[in-house]
Amino acid sequence: MARGYRKLGRRSDHRRHMLRNLVTELIVHERIVTTETRAKEVRSIVEKMITLGKRGDLHARRQAAAYVRRVEANETQDAIQKLFSDLALRFKERQGGYTRILKLDARRGDNAPMVILEFVE
Repeated sequence: MARGYRKLGRRSDHRRHMLRNLVTELIVHERIVTTETRAKEVRSIVEKMITLGKRGDLHARRQAAAYVRRVEANETQDAIQKLFSDLALRFKERQGGYTRILKLDARRGDNAPMVILEFVE
């Protein structure tokens, strides 16, 4: 039976915080290594954040700020500013499909399928 989202074996508050952290780290570093199921969940959220960034109005900025953590991306900007200035301009002409998933070897401890989640060029 389809639920609409993956529970990832976490309580709802832990899952929300984990996904929020992964989305923020992907925006800041533009590439993360995580498990395949987490990457598939993060991808849908990040695509929505990029779409908000492309919209660029005040309401979209507030919606994104409500989800993305306040983390310094570099010396001059934080994650929200990077989303709205750098990433939104990079994907201005693209109609979706902003991320890619590259498969890696399985994780050693529990054999979980690992992937690299990154933005396309």
